[in-house]
Amino acid sequence: MADITIHAAYASVVEDDEDGFLFIGFAQGEEEDEPYALFRQPLTGGPVWFAVNDEDFGAEDAVQGITRDAKGLTITIRPEHVASFGWAATVAIRIGPQTEDADQALAALHDMFGESFPL
Repeated sequence: MADITIHAAYASVVEDDEDGFLFIGFAQGEEEDEPYALFRQPLTGGPVWFAVNDEDFGAEDAVQGITRDAKGLTITIRPEHVASFGWAATVAIRIGPQTEDADQALAALHDMFGESFPL
């Protein structure tokens, strides 16, 4: 069982050319206070910043690994970054057939993490 679980209703992929970042997000709802997970990487490549529910609960190069199963994704946080996530070592993102734009977001995560992201 994960330390944090997000039941994603929405997924998104946004390229912000002005700031030079690619954002991939999974949100439980449309309101600002609803749970979410966000991956951010410079458009030129480089380290991935990952956050959950608030920018204060995030860190660069925090993702140790990602596993994928029929329920969605489980992100394992590097041990040296768990304090940045409120001592959470794993984050589950539950993705179902109702999750809007999930396929697009999963494909973008594969591009972001390369072969370390399970198809």
